[in-house]
Amino acid sequence: MFDAKAYYDRLSKYALDIRKMTDMVPDVAIVLGSGLGDFAKNIRIECEIPYEDLDGFPVSTAPGHSGRFIFGTLNGVKVVCMKGRVHYYEGYEMREVVLPLRVMRLLGAHTVIITNAVGCMNPDYSIGSFMVSRDCIASFVPSPLIGPNIEELGERFTDVSEIYDADLRAKVLSIGEREGIEVHEGVFIQLTGPQFETASEIKMYRSFGADCCGMSSAVEAIAAAHMGMKVCGISCITNMSTGISENKLSGEEVIETANKVAGNFEKLITELVENI
Repeated sequence: MFDAKAYYDRLSKYALDIRKMTDMVPDVAIVLGSGLGDFAKNIRIECEIPYEDLDGFPVSTAPGHSGRFIFGTLNGVKVVCMKGRVHYYEGYEMREVVLPLRVMRLLGAHTVIITNAVGCMNPDYSIGSFMVSRDCIASFVPSPLIGPNIEELGERFTDVSEIYDADLRAKVLSIGEREGIEVHEGVFIQLTGPQFETASEIKMYRSFGADCCGMSSAVEAIAAAHMGMKVCGISCITNMSTGISENKLSGEEVIETANKVAGNFEKLITELVENI
């Protein structure tokens, strides 16, 4: 049986250990997905903490995820960045996948921007464009809230009818229009991975109303909503899904495309943070 008290004590200890390294209280948390870690160069860094420096902390093994917290300011706004995340497909339990996000909330962050690199099943979208999530489908992965509820974090039955904040979503769309960046509004579906999806699976997910798919993010949004955080999800479309395109899929393609559109991504995130 999952020991909720021991888990919360562990979260609290990580927060205390980090407090010994930096006393900065962040307002905004940013989760950087595959190939998007270079955004951290825009931050005026006060402190960097590799996950390995925190005893027993889940460590990133996926390509493009260096695995560290970055504390600093972005145009005057106090932020904490996860430069790399951990994934369910790496073998972690879902409560470990969302553990870093929960720690950032305990450190003070009230808003989270969750980014990822995604495959696209909507033929109206294009590679290198972005999607801001208006909703998500997480039915194909375990909920991070399974097990005894941790009352210190949130209530047992969490309302996710508006899991992504409408005001933040509108701001992203406005920034995209102003800066000439292609930004769509759609539905994200999280799948387990690490294999890419089959053409038949993509056809099924599309019939559910999903526009883009990935191997992270929705469970982080659920955990953030449980803790009362405002959530914004921004996806970089790095490839068309199997069956939509004839091209073979690869992790290298994901990172390569994300690197190519890094400038547009930086504009979206930076201006959004300035306007939170």
